[in-house]
Amino acid sequence: MFQKSILVLNCGSSSIKFSIIEHHSSRKLLYGSIESIGLQNSSVTWKIYNLCEKRKIFKNIITHEIGFKFLFHSILSQEQEISNTIIGIGHRIVHGGDKITSSVLLNEVNIKYVKDAICFAPLHNPLNLLGVMFAKQFFSHLSDYNVGVFDTVFHQTLQKEKYLYAIPYQFYSKNKIRRYGAHGISHQFVRDQSSKILNIPICNLNMISCHLGNGASITAIRNGVSVDTSMGLTPLEGLVMGTRSGDIDPAIIFFMYHNLNLKISDIENILIKKSGLLGLNGETSDFQKITDSYATNKQSKLSIDIFCHRLAKYISGYSSLMNGKLDALAFTGGIGENSSLMRKITIDKLSLLGFFIDYVKNDTIYKKKQYFIHTKESIPILVIFAQEEESIAKETFSVIHNI
Repeated sequence: MFQKSILVLNCGSSSIKFSIIEHHSSRKLLYGSIESIGLQNSSVTWKIYNLCEKRKIFKNIITHEIGFKFLFHSILSQEQEISNTIIGIGHRIVHGGDKITSSVLLNEVNIKYVKDAICFAPLHNPLNLLGVMFAKQFFSHLSDYNVGVFDTVFHQTLQKEKYLYAIPYQFYSKNKIRRYGAHGISHQFVRDQSSKILNIPICNLNMISCHLGNGASITAIRNGVSVDTSMGLTPLEGLVMGTRSGDIDPAIIFFMYHNLNLKISDIENILIKKSGLLGLNGETSDFQKITDSYATNKQSKLSIDIFCHRLAKYISGYSSLMNGKLDALAFTGGIGENSSLMRKITIDKLSLLGFFIDYVKNDTIYKKKQYFIHTKESIPILVIFAQEEESIAKETFSVIHNI
């Protein structure tokens, strides 16, 4: 007999992650992901009750729409016993703009706010809304129980000196151009887990959280709240990412436009989809593939070295925000969890700050099922395995419980 559960949808630029999580136990009744959407060899894998994995490879390149239809009509419709336990649907949404400051029901007003923020997250918000549309259609009896959990909400604690840009103030007051941040759901989960592992109350915890995947960001957390973060108005600013440039001199855009005669739309496409690791090595944004050729391919080595340099520079800068007490540095996300090479290169640059890596622990963290990768002399360094879905499920239940 199953308890009440929450369906969680996490729609990315090339994937749809889904899970049905039992509320009281946090047990996953069903979970999986649709990967490589828009690319060759798109596939979906899923598990029920954590038993044998099911998998389907699509013959043709699929869209997000096809992916959602397969999820709802070919997976969830076949698992009625589980689907009947769902009492709410939680959606990870990247950008809430300046209007949304907490997790909210996705009614007409709040959906309009999400649409208004599309200009800040053009790759993500439309896809997030597509998931909302399909969920409301398929679970029509739960139409009023769809909840948006936003990546920008965790960063609402930033002070003006952290979120304003040094441009005429009217662009903020009239157009709301400011730093919003992203990956807030992940950074909040890392904070909560670190608090438990270190046995430090959240309100006393000072740490730096590094969410490193195809999208990458770093957040300074002081006394349990976000006080600075690397992503800005959009998820383009900050660290080197899979296909996004991160920080650049803004004048590069002027140079491309005036001297290279590139259209603004072409420049935007370059900075968002053709830069980062892909732009540096010229072949792939897959960090594992780049790592495999790190020792033999100079462009691969250059790509990872630049990635780690930018990351170490941000960690150094954020250390100054801790008021003299830094409790931990944490890595999460696909690259953060899996790349021992990235962690080694980055931490080796930070000995002046008191970070020292244990190379054996760093290389065997999965086998040992441990969190720590530092030496005895070091400030704690943790690897936190991402479970954003659990955070989304808890937020969703909290919102619908208060209706």
